[in-house]
Amino acid sequence: MSKPLYLGELLLHWCPSCNVPVLGKKCSCGSGAGQVTITPPGDIRPAFGYEIGLINSVSTRQFNAPLLPEDRVVVLNKSPYDDRMEEIIVDGEVVGNIRFELEPLKWTLLLRIAGARRIFDSADHSSLKGWVVIDHGAEKFILEGASVLAPGVFDADPDITETDEVVVLTRDGKVLATGRARMSGARMLERGKGVAVKVRTKEVPADITVPSGGQTWDDVVVANERYLEDFAERSRSFIRNVASSVDRPVTVSYSGGKDSLAVLHLVSECMDDYELLFADTGIEFPETVQNALEVAGLYGKPLRSISSGNAFWDSIVNFGPPSVEARWCCKVCKLGPITQIIDENYEDGCLTFIGQRKYESDTRAKSESVWKNPWVGNQVAAAPIQNWTAMHVWLYLFKNKLPYNPLYEKGFDRIGCWLCPSCSLADLIRLKDTHPEMERKLNNYLLSYAKGMGLSEEWVQYGLWRWKKLPPQLKEIASRKGIGLIPRSDVPAVLNFTVTSGYRPCKQGGVSAEGNFNTAIDLEKLEATSMLEAVGSASYMEGVVSLLHGEDRAQVFASGTVTARSDTDRKARSLMHNVELSVRRALLCSGCGVCVGKCPHGKIRVLRGAAVIGEGCTHCGKCIEVCPVVRFTP
Repeated sequence: MSKPLYLGELLLHWCPSCNVPVLGKKCSCGSGAGQVTITPPGDIRPAFGYEIGLINSVSTRQFNAPLLPEDRVVVLNKSPYDDRMEEIIVDGEVVGNIRFELEPLKWTLLLRIAGARRIFDSADHSSLKGWVVIDHGAEKFILEGASVLAPGVFDADPDITETDEVVVLTRDGKVLATGRARMSGARMLERGKGVAVKVRTKEVPADITVPSGGQTWDDVVVANERYLEDFAERSRSFIRNVASSVDRPVTVSYSGGKDSLAVLHLVSECMDDYELLFADTGIEFPETVQNALEVAGLYGKPLRSISSGNAFWDSIVNFGPPSVEARWCCKVCKLGPITQIIDENYEDGCLTFIGQRKYESDTRAKSESVWKNPWVGNQVAAAPIQNWTAMHVWLYLFKNKLPYNPLYEKGFDRIGCWLCPSCSLADLIRLKDTHPEMERKLNNYLLSYAKGMGLSEEWVQYGLWRWKKLPPQLKEIASRKGIGLIPRSDVPAVLNFTVTSGYRPCKQGGVSAEGNFNTAIDLEKLEATSMLEAVGSASYMEGVVSLLHGEDRAQVFASGTVTARSDTDRKARSLMHNVELSVRRALLCSGCGVCVGKCPHGKIRVLRGAAVIGEGCTHCGKCIEVCPVVRFTP
């Protein structure tokens, strides 16, 4: 399990008088609000109906009773884990965690003492499931940190299976501990040797007091009015100050998510003259595209958008499935189109307000609030809600009755590309229920890819395609289940290049080399894109391209052979490498446009779906370094 990470102050408090969450030490009713101890980073948010229903269904499956009553305000806090895990907070208490277990591929409820008491203190435990009753003599040792040993078991649910979550009770039915079974209920009842329950939480038995319910999120908004206005006004001041100091047209990057919607409304409260940017990656949820259109109409602003269409599926043939470490799809489907939108609509670039927040990740916590986008040359980006938690965002949306994406109410806690490798496996599996045709398309591709690479169906089933290097827990699961992780060595790359005779002394002086692609080269395509100009000055003749870079020379033949010559081994290697990469770019270009924003002299344009280098190229090679074709080719 990954470690808790403090990205900002833990802001969750709870008003005992109003029984609602508060983002500070005092509720608007005047009562003091006690802090709730939650796991960092503390990006708290509301639980919607689907999530409450999921928690109760899992609770009923495990313990034969729901955990949460319907008349409660429930807060979730995403906790560090290898997939998706949420702390569950209700009535000012953390009552448990719900997490998606990676090996059984199912949701599991991990009760805290407060949650166990809510279920077991109000019912006859014999009507419930997952309980273990211990002898009086064992209570002291468990409270001191010991596990439950089989000889100390007085009674147990016989249907408990090993690894089940269980609640440990005293002889008089009081909750003492929670944990995970290390043997079946039947074995526990034999009272032999061994650990019966590995205890996770324990506490001296006590009576439970549950506050009155009936609160709504409207009540939460009222309780937090002062904090909301304070955060909103600081964000509005930030927007005004940045807009007055950066002399560029103002835009808002709208993604269809809650954060960008909050930023859009904040900007609308500060100015009238702004436009919306929307990167339709071609792999957006349909609800997201529809929401972007509706929001643009609601605010009466132009929606500057370019659809990447089928670029992802066209490019995946060359790159293979994207991974957490190599998200080539962001460059091809998002950053490239955004570059084109800005290049075509804002001659001198633009200032863009975005919905970045520090509570989302360590990288975002360390980033500046205003910066020059390294991938989009003509964009200055600014983050007005950098210090907001998700709860600030949601209460601001509720207060202003803003039209948020309906996917949030269907169990998705983040909105982005529907097959993003950074998604939890829980969300990808959820697609089977919400978007079955999309899930089927992804699964069919992955199964075909796995078969071609000599990998198993389990490699797809457990989401192992999402990493080049597996996290430790997934690596252990793969090992236990015998899932191979190394592709067959006899599977060729889509476009393979081999230096056939090495780097050697040249008769004409210096060092020469020969290389070869595993396919013939379309020299007309090389000439049409002028992609070799990134390396040097190119001359085209029948069947061959000659390339001059200072005193160094290279040739590309239609047969696929490449030769290079220089005065040193290092320079010959560099020349051969850059020629290889430039040929790949020309043949595999998806027209994403990432290179457009990286050219320091503005000599690259996307024409008829492919990048083209124009006259005046200085052969600096900066466009080679950023091209997803060469950065993410498997």
